[in-house]
Amino acid sequence: MNTRKLKTAVSEFSNKQKNNSAYYEENWAERQERKKYYQSFTRDKLLKMTEDEFYEYISKLWSMLIWGNKKYIADKLIDDNGFDTLKSELAELLYGTSPIEKRWDVFLKSIKGIGPATISELLTYANPEEYVIFNKTTILCFSYLDIPDMPKYNYQYTGKKYSEVCEIAKGISKELKEAGTADYDLLAVDYFMWDEILPLAEKKEVKTDETTTQKDKTVSDKDSKSLHDEIKEKLVAIGELLGFESRSEVKITTGAVVDAVWEAKIGNMGKAIYVFEVQSRGSIDSLILNLKKAQSNAAVQAVVAVADEAQLAKIISESNGVIDEKSLRTWDSEDVLAVYDSLVRAHESINKLALVPESF
Repeated sequence: MNTRKLKTAVSEFSNKQKNNSAYYEENWAERQERKKYYQSFTRDKLLKMTEDEFYEYISKLWSMLIWGNKKYIADKLIDDNGFDTLKSELAELLYGTSPIEKRWDVFLKSIKGIGPATISELLTYANPEEYVIFNKTTILCFSYLDIPDMPKYNYQYTGKKYSEVCEIAKGISKELKEAGTADYDLLAVDYFMWDEILPLAEKKEVKTDETTTQKDKTVSDKDSKSLHDEIKEKLVAIGELLGFESRSEVKITTGAVVDAVWEAKIGNMGKAIYVFEVQSRGSIDSLILNLKKAQSNAAVQAVVAVADEAQLAKIISESNGVIDEKSLRTWDSEDVLAVYDSLVRAHESINKLALVPESF
């Protein structure tokens, strides 16, 4: 960690607290209110919650700001995981006695639709002395502080990495305490990073060096599958954020199950479908075959191959004369991840305005 950058930022933050106490107290009060709400739950209370109570529980999270219709997301989590399983896994994550590395990894493998940002936020509210929020903002701020080996892809958000991040955050907490700041638990660390470090980090984009880039290109088979699944999940999420009915692993026609589809209903006339196939490594024959079969579905308006730059060039070359060029699109997988991040930020900002009230 770059201690000079940290000490400078802590000093600036401490001065702001003293010189603009009303601003700080207002923002900190919101965090305290959230912490108080989530700490009102015990293991038994969580296990006994109703579906309506779960909706309130999940909708209060900052990580849910990207969704305008939070009830839809809450219902989907219940449908995808089963309500009893969802509650029991949450209870074990938050109140279990096994090491956080294990609880983190087990939860991510067991529960669909809840990622690192959400579970770390819940952990922070439950025990802000031990756990910190771990999301894109955390990584951007840590990168500004020259903390190495931060995750780029979701599969790198492991329990081991989360434990490391919490220890780093405790070091920042110690600096805040020594500077005389009023609040310095790991929820306060998150506020400090959001308020003081993030603006600095956004002004100075952290560039990936050649070594890291090469490392990303030579991923293992296991990591390749994880990256494939992540891009597929992001495609589904982008479709949902854009207002499509978006699903993964869809049988689009006989003998063709594609990675993701976006569907748009057109009144009572039918639907327009957009098909996505993701390629992370290996043979591209099955991708080309699936996209060709998908084109036989009259509702399919376009088929999209998603891969890195090198593989997209191969797909374009080898699909020539096999797939109708007019309906074939290509999308760089790195661009998919960037678009997802940008859409998330846009939706968070817009949904903060509460322009459209939610209802059941």
